[in-house]
Amino acid sequence: MDESVVPKQLTFASNNHDFIAADAWRILRIMAEFVDSFEVMAKQPETLVAVFGSARIREDEVPFQEAKTTGELLVRNGYGVITGGGSGIMGAANWGAHEAGGCSIGLNIELPHEQKPNPHQTTELAFHYFFTRKVCFLKYALAVIVFPGGFGTFDEFFEVLTMMQTGKINRIPLVLVGKKFWSGLIEWLKQHPLKERLISPEDLDLFKLVDSGEEAVEYISQCHRFGVRGTVR
Repeated sequence: MDESVVPKQLTFASNNHDFIAADAWRILRIMAEFVDSFEVMAKQPETLVAVFGSARIREDEVPFQEAKTTGELLVRNGYGVITGGGSGIMGAANWGAHEAGGCSIGLNIELPHEQKPNPHQTTELAFHYFFTRKVCFLKYALAVIVFPGGFGTFDEFFEVLTMMQTGKINRIPLVLVGKKFWSGLIEWLKQHPLKERLISPEDLDLFKLVDSGEEAVEYISQCHRFGVRGTVR
């Protein structure tokens, strides 16, 4: 085979020992990310709400202002905020929480573009691997609020859905903010996966659709009316 036409990621090293050595170091790096993040997060408040959304949304756009208000309202209602630590929705939620004098955590990811830590974090962690970062989110968040976003936001939303659907995590409040943005996706889920019996009707009850950050915080507070470990009904 002409190696010039083989994608770079598919080329093979001449010595399998190179792969073994690289994987061994990779395992240590993964372990280090878990250990470091768990040590830091264990010292944070237990009432953290994860806020997901696009890094591309600007300060003059409505979702940004909603996310900032959401961060503030969460703190006013006794919660802390945990985001991906970047700009856009993440920066807005951290900003609102920080201004309100609350816990404002950012789990940053190393990316070649877009992702730059925002300045509104009281605690900042850096991750190389997406999956270690996801574990940290789901291990420490008592609720999740999802604003409009792209592939990364969809991935985070469906990750939480899958973990709850399969019983890998306890059910927590999962809220989508922005009916205009999310309604098309929800309708597609009803018309295709649900109709074709690829998901169950109760799976669509695993999340709540609202139109504002205020509604999202009210819903989460109501879900936790018997305590943060109490109920999501």
